[in-house]
This record gives sequence, C-alpha cells and structure tokens, in this order.
Amino acid sequence: MSMTLYHCTRARSMRPLWTLLEMGLDHELVTMPFPPRVHRKDYLQINPLGTIPCLVDGDVVMTESAGICQYLVDRYGPSPLAVKVDEPDYGAYLNWLHRSDATFTFPQTLVLRYTRLEPEERRVPQVVEDYRKWFLARMRSVESATADRQYLCSNRFTIADICVTYSLVLAQSLGIEEVFTPNIRRYWEGITARPAYKRAFEL
Repeated sequence: MSMTLYHCTRARSMRPLWTLLEMGLDHELVTMPFPPRVHRKDYLQINPLGTIPCLVDGDVVMTESAGICQYLVDRYGPSPLAVKVDEPDYGAYLNWLHRSDATFTFPQTLVLRYTRLEPEERRVPQVVEDYRKWFLARMRSVESATADRQYLCSNRFTIADICVTYSLVLAQSLGIEEVFTPNIRRYWEGITARPAYKRAFEL
C-alpha cells in the first residue's frame, strides 16, 4: 500500500512532496484548499490538528514537514538526500532541517496570518513588520552559508536544501523579495532548476 500525503498548494507540504518526487517513491497525493480545517472538515478525522502536511504510511501518521522529509530518507533510503551520522556535516544537516521551520518559516506564518488570513479588523501591521525583519535577519545565515558552496551541507543536494528552499518559496509568495540577496539568489536559481522542484511547485 502506498503512502498518502495531504497537501495544499504552496504550503509546507511542498517539502515532503518534493522529497517523495526526488526519491521516486510511490504515493497518493490528496490536494485540498487552504486551510483544510475550514474547507475540508473531514480532514480533522485524519489530522485532528487540521494542519498541513499530513503523511499517512500504514500505521504511521506524521504532521511536521521537515520531520516527514527525514522520515522518508531514513525509512526508505539509503538516499543521497540524507546525511549520515558518520559524515562530518551531520550536525549541520540536522541544524538546517530544524532551522528551516523553527527559525525561518515560523516568522513567515505570522506575516501570512496578519496580512491575509485574519479579517481586516484583526490584522496587526506591527506584528507583520517585526516578524518580517526577524525572518530577514535569520536568513543571513543562508546568505553566508552559500557564499562558497552550491548546497548547504555535504557538497550535495539534501533534504536540508529542500526544507530551507521552501522558506524562499513562501517568502516569494508573501512578497518578501529583499530576502533574495546575491548568494541566496544564486542558490535559489540552482535549486529551483531541479525537475522535482518544478513538479512539486506545479502540484
């Protein structure tokens, strides 16, 4: 039985979708309108949090995008998308995976909420400004890391690149174009030329 990934266009579910496509893993994709907890009430029976993504793989149910990517490469590897524990960049790899959501996507979700999701009377421009600045400040680490390399770690494309690149997808969607500093722009152009990225973006 194949896995099922519950997905919304341009949502964090793009990370595991991209990973599935890079690995060529058999899966069923269920694409829903955002936010699914509003538009697809039956989805709450699958994921009571109502969040996206959700991966169902037999008895395994996962809802954290970077965690799902790590699960896929570890469970269905070996894959060059993973960095092994005995590789020198293993610590950096884990750091980028967790940073991608806890540090990069988190402030963006507040920008998204208070510019688009909340009704006009509940929007808070100060929150938007503060967390936009937070995101841009934290992304300096990517600008620095890509100064002399094509990928974030281990001299190859990994799920760390998938997870971090999604924060750039979201930044573009939110109009935070100033994040595309010279090294990040070069990094972005190389990563997004991958066929699996293009397919995940279209889906």
